[in-house]
Amino acid sequence: MKPVQVLNAADPASLAAFDEIIDVRSPGEFALDHLPGAINLPVLDDAQRAEVGTIYVQESRLRANRIGAAHVARNIARHLETALADRPEGYRPLVYCWRGGQRSNAMATILSRIGWRTTVLDGGYRTYRRWVQARLYEDACALSLILLDGNTGSAKTAILERLPALGVQILDLEALACHRGSLFGAVPGQPQPDQKAFESRLLAALQALDPARPVVVEAESSKIGNRVVPPMLWEAMCQASRIEVTVPRPERARYLVQAYGDIGAHREVLLAILEKLPVHPSQRCLGVWREMVERGELTDLAEALMAAHYDLAYASGRRKSGQETLKTIGLERLDAAGLDAAARDLATFVSAWRPPGT
Repeated sequence: MKPVQVLNAADPASLAAFDEIIDVRSPGEFALDHLPGAINLPVLDDAQRAEVGTIYVQESRLRANRIGAAHVARNIARHLETALADRPEGYRPLVYCWRGGQRSNAMATILSRIGWRTTVLDGGYRTYRRWVQARLYEDACALSLILLDGNTGSAKTAILERLPALGVQILDLEALACHRGSLFGAVPGQPQPDQKAFESRLLAALQALDPARPVVVEAESSKIGNRVVPPMLWEAMCQASRIEVTVPRPERARYLVQAYGDIGAHREVLLAILEKLPVHPSQRCLGVWREMVERGELTDLAEALMAAHYDLAYASGRRKSGQETLKTIGLERLDAAGLDAAARDLATFVSAWRPPGT
């Protein structure tokens, strides 16, 4: 039997020393957030965890421990016969639970008896979470950011997605948050990650970037759907200079209807969103918009919403920010050729750009 080791840190360099990271918490806990790259081999599933907790509170600690131990033993045995059946003699797993207590130590004890060099994360998931919070809520951002700005419907995301192939570093916050921004931005069938999971994804993406090179990020608000951009990044975004994409409103409206076709196809969803707009249109104006939805005049509706709210909100935000506009890219058409040309223009500029003071 090899003794169980203890790890006291959850930074990438420390985690990289292991062949596999095993999260033994329940599937529900794992789904909310977990260490990057971890696999979920629960020693108690969600129903078993609830059962044991109820017995512990309402009946007896002894009975809860006995039933819990039986579940744990059966679950670990199943993992050994399935997920872990092919692990080699020199296998080095890191095991963690919520706080480095009974669940992770139960799994680690069995794995170490097999002969594997097993380590438990001291403090469990909470140790990792404290590390994430320190990076995103206490540290300063070391990246040189450039905001990709433009009014609603300017195809900023489509341009951003073309940049990596041209050698430009990007941070795609909408992809990380699984949301396209604004009230219309929910992705059908894809719920947003929990805030903790969003922060884990974000930190992993940030760590993969080269701080010596600029990073282009879409100009967003401090919330993307229901996910909040952490202070470290948000403060850096508020100080960053901008590249602005300008497109005639009718073309933006046409593109927006195409890009948000999944919402436009559901009349009830669209009508419900109109009721939640952050502006307070008159009943007459709201009635006109509803009629546009009923008649399928979605391009006209998009243009009307831009004129009444979105363009005004963007203009106000730019005035208040006082951020420098480094470059303006004007597009007449948001077709593939236009988007490719805009991406190339932006990539050429970014590759030559140096932040002030460097």
